[in-house]
Amino acid sequence: MGNNRKTSPNKNTIDSTLRSISSGKRRMPKSGFILLILLYMLATVIVIKTSHEAGADYTLMGRSIPLVRFTGVFSSLANMCTIFLVIFYGKLGFVVSLCLMGAQYAHMIFDFFYHKNYSSLAGMFTSMVTFVAIIVIYIIRNRAEQYQRSLVESAITDKLTGLPNRFAGREYLSRIMKRGEKVVYVAADINNFKSINDTMGYEVGNRILIEVADRWRQLADGGTTGTFDLVAHISGDEFGISIQGYQSDEDVVNTINMFKEELERKITIDDYDYYVKASYGYAEFPTDAEDLESLISFANLTLHDVKRRGNTDLVLRYSPDLLQSEKTLQIEHIIREALDSDTIFCHLQPQYDINHKLRGFEALARLKNADGTYISPVDFIPVAEKTGLIDQVDMRIFHKAAKFLESAIQSGKNDISISVNISVKHLLKNNFMDDIREIINTYKIGPENLEIEITESVMIESVKRAQEIIEEVKRLGIKVAIDDFGTGYSSLSYLHNFPANLLKIDKSFIDAMSTGESSQKYVESIISIGHVLGLEVISEGVETEGQLEILKGIHCDLIQGYIWGRPMPPEEAMKLVND
Repeated sequence: MGNNRKTSPNKNTIDSTLRSISSGKRRMPKSGFILLILLYMLATVIVIKTSHEAGADYTLMGRSIPLVRFTGVFSSLANMCTIFLVIFYGKLGFVVSLCLMGAQYAHMIFDFFYHKNYSSLAGMFTSMVTFVAIIVIYIIRNRAEQYQRSLVESAITDKLTGLPNRFAGREYLSRIMKRGEKVVYVAADINNFKSINDTMGYEVGNRILIEVADRWRQLADGGTTGTFDLVAHISGDEFGISIQGYQSDEDVVNTINMFKEELERKITIDDYDYYVKASYGYAEFPTDAEDLESLISFANLTLHDVKRRGNTDLVLRYSPDLLQSEKTLQIEHIIREALDSDTIFCHLQPQYDINHKLRGFEALARLKNADGTYISPVDFIPVAEKTGLIDQVDMRIFHKAAKFLESAIQSGKNDISISVNISVKHLLKNNFMDDIREIINTYKIGPENLEIEITESVMIESVKRAQEIIEEVKRLGIKVAIDDFGTGYSSLSYLHNFPANLLKIDKSFIDAMSTGESSQKYVESIISIGHVLGLEVISEGVETEGQLEILKGIHCDLIQGYIWGRPMPPEEAMKLVND
């Protein structure tokens, strides 16, 4: 790797950016500097002219005023300009002020002794006071700036390693991105560093961090990577590396590998040898991320994926697929926490016959984030199935629904039913029937008040096994409904031999009825097939009067949807039962 990869920016640009971050203040414009000098020179010219016009007068508002009276005014204005130069422009302003005042003072002395112009005597003493004032102001300003610089340096520098800290690293990236320049951010995390602290002590751990920082700083400053790199210490065992001046992704990987190799060289502390490795994940602006927060977040997300894989030799770039993977992990964590704390809950959506008589309720699983917002079942049910948690979720909802049913029966509503969705994966487990018997034995309810809903996918998972289980469920007296009929693997041969009691027509078909006669005929044919097979038919997602009238006309048996009832907490459902 040579310098052929180097493009703008250069090392001076990196250094100047860091200096501008550490300066902590905005530079005054050059135009202000020039304006103050011009004002000073103009005021000085007027002072010289008026001081030599002792007998001349100036008429102002009808009164005659000697011109010499204006000498002090413009002399003060000139002195103010020198003071402002020192205040706003530091050392440069101080040097220029000394030169200007020195020239003015020399002229005053010459005028006093050669031209016998004694009117300049007061101005000489005023200038002397101003001269002392600008020296005092400059000294105080310098001390204040030094103190400010030490504070800012402390704020942007990591005390342990001497590297730029998290704030400086973020500010550096932010300024690069505002210029529209491409940059890669690498999140690096030392592996198993906690075990070093636990076994060898924090002092040894800190010395290892210092050694790592020194190696990486020398590598970044030495220019041997062929790119322009800045290393920041984020916290603990976390580092961030910003990379610029590369031509391809291969250049980036080569640079990261050089940092990797430098880290993995033996570290010797107190005659003990340590071999340290790290995990690396990176993202690029603007290709992978369009803002600072996303860039850092995506790099960290990629780093965590590398750690999960357990492959320390892997250098991974961010991919949008990781977001979905991360979301799955987050939802899995929420599900596990909800199971541990028993905070998975259900809402109940009423089901009615076509004459608007309450038949019962479908129990719908609900889950919330820590901030109280709902997570859609479309998101968390597939995750529960994928992670093997679905049977636990099913049973929590089944228990809560059965408890509600027990309360409804105790209030005298013996004909109310509860329908619960059961995952195919749960249904086919060996302990499924034990779970069902547990529900019946725990609550004072009859099996005839229970209904389980399964999807058509059970027909292809294991037809024989599914039929055996469902027949056993029916022998207990529990009803069986086929959910979302028509969206999956509909087959008359399966349906004819399948021991179901109820067909549920998916909402998508109900929505389509208003789009044309063919869609309406399709729903009508499903209802007819169900009736031929001796099954009741319920339509899901009924929301409008038009849909309701069509379903009445084609002899649908049962209705479920917003038109007659939204999903509601058990407390509200109980009020509906008791009405």
